[in-house]
Amino acid sequence: MRAVLHKDRVKARIVRHDRKNRPEGRVTEIIERSSNPIIGRLLQESGVWLVAPEDKRYGQDVLIPKGATGTAKSGQIVVVQLTEPPALFGQPVGRVKEVLGEIDDPGMEIEIAVRKYGVPHEFSDAALALARTLPDTVRPADKKHRVDLSDVPLVTIDGEDARDFDDAVYCEPAKVGRGKGWRLLVAIADVSHYVETGSAIDVDAYDRATSVYFPRRVIPMLPEKLSNGLCSLNPNVERLCMVCDMLVNAKGEVHAYQFYPAVMFSHARFTYTEVAAILANTRGPEAAQRKALVPHLLDLHDVYQALLKERSVRGAVDFETTETQIVCDDAGRIEKIVPRTRNVAHRLIEEAMLAANVCSADYISQSKHVGLFRVHEGPTPEKKDMLRNYLKAIGLGLSISDDPSPSEFQQIAVATKDRPDAQQIHSMLLRSMQQAIYTPMNNGHFGLAYEAYTHFTSPIRRYPDLLVHRVIKAILNQTTYQLPSLPTPGEAEAKLSKRLASRVSDPTQKPKKVSVDQLAWLAAGLHCSANERRADEASRDVEAWLKCKYMREHLGEEFGGVVTAATGFGIFVTLDAMYVEGLVHITELGGEYFRFDEARQELRGERTGIRYAIGTRVRVQVSRVDLDGRKIDFRLVREGEELLTRAMKDKTGGRSTDLPEQERGANRSAGEARGDNRVDKRADKRSGQGAGGRGSSAGGSRASVSPIQALKAAVKKSAGSAGRKSSKKPRR
Repeated sequence: MRAVLHKDRVKARIVRHDRKNRPEGRVTEIIERSSNPIIGRLLQESGVWLVAPEDKRYGQDVLIPKGATGTAKSGQIVVVQLTEPPALFGQPVGRVKEVLGEIDDPGMEIEIAVRKYGVPHEFSDAALALARTLPDTVRPADKKHRVDLSDVPLVTIDGEDARDFDDAVYCEPAKVGRGKGWRLLVAIADVSHYVETGSAIDVDAYDRATSVYFPRRVIPMLPEKLSNGLCSLNPNVERLCMVCDMLVNAKGEVHAYQFYPAVMFSHARFTYTEVAAILANTRGPEAAQRKALVPHLLDLHDVYQALLKERSVRGAVDFETTETQIVCDDAGRIEKIVPRTRNVAHRLIEEAMLAANVCSADYISQSKHVGLFRVHEGPTPEKKDMLRNYLKAIGLGLSISDDPSPSEFQQIAVATKDRPDAQQIHSMLLRSMQQAIYTPMNNGHFGLAYEAYTHFTSPIRRYPDLLVHRVIKAILNQTTYQLPSLPTPGEAEAKLSKRLASRVSDPTQKPKKVSVDQLAWLAAGLHCSANERRADEASRDVEAWLKCKYMREHLGEEFGGVVTAATGFGIFVTLDAMYVEGLVHITELGGEYFRFDEARQELRGERTGIRYAIGTRVRVQVSRVDLDGRKIDFRLVREGEELLTRAMKDKTGGRSTDLPEQERGANRSAGEARGDNRVDKRADKRSGQGAGGRGSSAGGSRASVSPIQALKAAVKKSAGSAGRKSSKKPRR
């Protein structure tokens, strides 16, 4: 491995298998060297300049010749271009290509992340030049062949810090068939009118595939003139839009829909907080300021409640989870980490967007046009078995079938929501699901329980939505949208392609021949899916860096927390007050042998019977913070009374340690409840790493005081008072 670096393409030969039957190999040939630059800290040791890579997947330092350091100074973060690859007996050599600055400079974590993950963060000169030629306002020529909706009181509802507005909504009562219902309008920014296929802006947008959101900074998919100006549905200005015009009946079913291009005029820019306050009190100060629009908000709330009923009938999955938001000061330092609270306004907009997305998917399917669907498939056989074993191990009288439906998952979630171990159960349900992807092959959306689903509502920040708009326009014009010739899929796309190929139901069946057009759409879906993952990884990396930097100021302090994962090497704990996750290594759990129970997803002490599973409450001390590795280590602080008393009762016959945790009054926490309908997004995040870095880490020293001696004395005393004496020797 000394002759290769991270992202080099190699040929390898399997030479043996280890004790767990995992193959071990030997590199036989280096096929291609990675051209990616390396980001790291410039150091000088014994007169030799070198760069220590920030990404620990690069296992070697890079030597820098004296004349190749440029203006960089020791300790600064730099970007290095390799001039000589590593060899069996020599380190890699490079030159400083760019100086990013000092490690503590505001925003440095973002500068590192965008380069580390290869996120395009600068628009091409051609794209910027083209953006400058675009108008500042809607021109009379742009309004031709469009429906004029400027008199319809469409409004936007977004977060307080939103700068671009993709969607606007309006609702009014309407007769649907013979019964009552609503007319629901969802107007989406018409980005495709300004971004032509194959233009310089389009090439840059495809390369990015999505906007990337960091604390205090966004790297947009489109130039600012479009994302915050011409395409943003700002209040009190005319904007071009694509409209999904729906009739929804009293049952919450979309009875009919149509798509058309339009011109709109946003009558107000609402925030979620403001709308929630108005719906809670229509006579309050917030409602008084928006008196003319309050009736339309009430109509929106009525159609939302109907859509919610239909969601329940459909059996879509809706778990309670907690997501956090990092609040920074002007210098980029974390002030606090707070949970994202979702109110009725969030859910109202979400249901409206889901309805529009389903209509767009149905429209593409009915027209027989090729397009990108948002596909979320059911659990794999391995994950189904894992979930069944877990549900059986905890003694839950519910399980899933061989071909489970989303409603089965939702039934388990609803039946267990009031249990003390609800958080653990819901976490395991989420883990059993797959990641959602973009693909022209419509296999439905499992989590949302839709036969066809796509993304239509965010073309400013997602390229798949822009493609869906172009397809819908082509169908309206009775033409076919052709994708331009696209670049060859890269490494990440190749992995997703292999994953798609592995899903053929019959392994003996030959894959169907696909046309060049279908191949182009498949490549586009793979590219967008891979870059969505890239954006998520970069965002998580920055959040982890900020949390580590924040926790350095709290070294040695004690906090209460809850176990969010159990592994063979320790437990991950999320702090109550800060929502930061760190690792308590197994060596910090006390002086006994702990065994990992995969079925129950818990660590159990062999002698004491102490259990650590998802949801167990503990108290920890911050013992170590590794900023470079994005890892936080905790040391378990024994509160003594609760865990020891419980273990003592288990040992002296008070209660069996083999009983289900909920029957033993285990120390669990249901966590901060928050409804979230973005099943595919949350399932993706569960597969990522927290701030503590979901990896093995032996950091932190052993606790100075172990409770085992106290426990043994307590057990011995209790057994003696009961007139019993154990004849067995203690296990070592």
